[in-house]
Amino acid sequence: MFCDSMYAPLKRVIVKSPEAAFINQQHLQENWEKYFYLSEPNLKEAINEYESFLDILKKHVETIDFLPQNESVGLDSLYAHDPVKFTPHGAIILRSGKELRQPEADVFKEFLTEKDIPIIGSLKGEAISDGGDIVWLNERTVAIGRGYRTNDEAIRQLTEIFKPFVDEVMIVPLPHDLGEEACLHLMSFISIVDKDLAVVHSRLMPVFLRQWLLEKGFTLLEVPNDEYDTLGCNVLAIAPRVCVLPEGNPITEHLLKEAGATVYTYKGDEITVKGTGGPTCLTCPVERY
Repeated sequence: MFCDSMYAPLKRVIVKSPEAAFINQQHLQENWEKYFYLSEPNLKEAINEYESFLDILKKHVETIDFLPQNESVGLDSLYAHDPVKFTPHGAIILRSGKELRQPEADVFKEFLTEKDIPIIGSLKGEAISDGGDIVWLNERTVAIGRGYRTNDEAIRQLTEIFKPFVDEVMIVPLPHDLGEEACLHLMSFISIVDKDLAVVHSRLMPVFLRQWLLEKGFTLLEVPNDEYDTLGCNVLAIAPRVCVLPEGNPITEHLLKEAGATVYTYKGDEITVKGTGGPTCLTCPVERY
């Protein structure tokens, strides 16, 4: 059993360290603008931040696999969530909507093969999709965001691949928001942290999705505008109501704790805010049960 949940206890995860993704400070200096980072990350600080993040994972996750350095991929390979998505029976290899990230799929495929982790499908032809646009709302319902990073052909192919595992594939139109070069994923404005609890930024959420969640009995914790900008809506559940959140989001942290959640925080100035990739982006969940 691999994954049909965003919140079941995380047993195995794939990550990539800043040393492997960023390589050195000169490489960061030469590439951060090309990858649309907010500013140049400091590698030394990024490594320190990542160690704190890993310390949290190690308390709860039995197996942590590390992607190796590979010259064919860039800075964004730090965000290991996007090149693949796991189903109950194995991985789907995706093809990023950000062209600079597309080589990550082949690297990930090779890595999974070496680890004897089954691959059940791959996107073909013109299909593009990021893992951040695919959310397990429950074990029989998958939502896929249709935006700049995931197109209609990917949705068609993914629907076929998911067919044996789900009752419904919900298509969620995403807004233009800050534009094509910015990174807006479905997971940018919703994090499922328990069977009936989600962290959301409703301003970006289609009405039908919000209504569906409420009809299914979800409590929605609203992230304020300023904390959305600091990745407060990007919450990693490492078990039901056991959450990882970037520092600097006190209202979201308070709401989670009021809802009975245990909340771990890490400083993410270099590894999260500058590259707009929170704890869910930094992790590729392989097994949850």
